[in-house]
Amino acid sequence: MADKSFQKLRVEFRRNRNTRTRVNDWTRKYENDETGVQEDLTSGDERISGKGELVRKRTIVGTRLEVDSEKGDRGDFTIHPETAAGRSRPGRVLSVHGLYCRVEDESGTVFTCVTRRLLKTISTDQRQIVVTGDKVYFRDALVQGRQEGIIERVEPRQGSLSRTSRNRKHLIVTNVDQAILVASLQEPYLKPNLIDRLLVTCDRSGIRPIICINKVDLGDVSPWIPLIGVYSQMGYKVVLTSTKTGFGVERLRRLLCHRSSVLTGQSGVGKSSLLNAIDSSLALRVREVSDVNQKGKHTTTTAELLRLSGGGYVVDTPGIRQFSLWDFVPEEIVGYYRDLRPYENLCRFPDCTHRHEESCAVKNAVADGHLDLGRYESYLSMNDEQ
Repeated sequence: MADKSFQKLRVEFRRNRNTRTRVNDWTRKYENDETGVQEDLTSGDERISGKGELVRKRTIVGTRLEVDSEKGDRGDFTIHPETAAGRSRPGRVLSVHGLYCRVEDESGTVFTCVTRRLLKTISTDQRQIVVTGDKVYFRDALVQGRQEGIIERVEPRQGSLSRTSRNRKHLIVTNVDQAILVASLQEPYLKPNLIDRLLVTCDRSGIRPIICINKVDLGDVSPWIPLIGVYSQMGYKVVLTSTKTGFGVERLRRLLCHRSSVLTGQSGVGKSSLLNAIDSSLALRVREVSDVNQKGKHTTTTAELLRLSGGGYVVDTPGIRQFSLWDFVPEEIVGYYRDLRPYENLCRFPDCTHRHEESCAVKNAVADGHLDLGRYESYLSMNDEQ
């Protein structure tokens, strides 16, 4: 019986998915009578048609991938399984390296796969059609003793962490339950604005955020206690850790157990070191922070899905130095600030920007000390970028 959830969809492909072979030197060939063109035999009713391999739209059998429950994810599709070969099997993408992906099947065998051309040429806002954490169907093949395959279908996604990169959607990881937002007390210094951006993205995507402040052995934590209290009062779990002394590592290990998680944060905050402390069998590469600018050196170069020995999966991601929100409008950002949201409906004007208007409940709450000034300034900075 056919699956009624799949239907015929008219989808748009990328521009110039095929290119005509361009012939040069037409003028010289015409003057030398080398083209063979007979002017008097040319038909006036002939025209160039857009049909054929150069057409930009095509009908496929599939369904749209709905990532956000309200807006969806424009331009993403999954192909009907009957269009793929009968030997297709389910798997999960462990990492993406250029044109190739490492895919693990249900038995734990890892295949080096490429993506079906139909998927790669669909017009989409994404930088890449397959990302780490994707659940896919692929057709396997044994080539010269190597396990290889072709990804035929991408399953609908849930729990995707994304940002804006060159005006396109950069999906960092997908199909995760929770995100560990790692920051460091020093080397590099803690950036509350980056944490706020990640919190807004996680809340919108339905991912449970956990704030992890690492390297607490390098300095005094007391100046950051008020900020930690602000996050805790909003319902966010905050964990203090140190890989050098082992402080807080066991608590973080329990939070990762039997869950699908992602570690994200600046370069050099110790994401790979934390994973090595949690599970020594991972043996991830680590490097020291630069003494010149106190920034990380991008030891991790690609997002990689790792299986924990205690159960569950975790994704180690490259360091983030800039995080711009994807597909947000300024008016909706305040709704994802848990501390500002209760005051939003108390403003005098329904379209209040909480910046210069009179009788603004948000501004009054900041002035009265009910809202943290740093969080309010973080909201204004985020709002200006949209």
